[in-house]
Amino acid sequence: MTAIFITFSGNCKKALSFYQSCFGGLLQFETFEKEIEGYAEMPVVSGSLVSDSIIIHGSDLVHNEGRKLGNYISIFLYCKNFYHRKELIEKLESNKKNVFVNNYDDQKLIEVTDAFDVRWMLGI
Repeated sequence: MTAIFITFSGNCKKALSFYQSCFGGLLQFETFEKEIEGYAEMPVVSGSLVSDSIIIHGSDLVHNEGRKLGNYISIFLYCKNFYHRKELIEKLESNKKNVFVNNYDDQKLIEVTDAFDVRWMLGI
């Protein structure tokens, strides 16, 4: 199932809780175990709201260039396993001139930007 991924930059828990009051559904959060400089609370690594009408995934973690118009929304795809995700990464990056090769096997959630600057969040 396709869903939306939003980078909230520090207020993910508050935002997804608000969306829960709008759409209903179940909330889940995965947070860091230690405090991180620049965050008042424990940052949300990955949060999700799953309702009958919408699925919203989010995070407090921002891209290296910071949160700005256009880079805070991504397309989220759930991958069946690491092999399926690796295959999908290869396809999404196949039309890029410069491909950054990384071993993503140990990460539950990774981001890939295709040649059209569309950001994909690929979860396991």
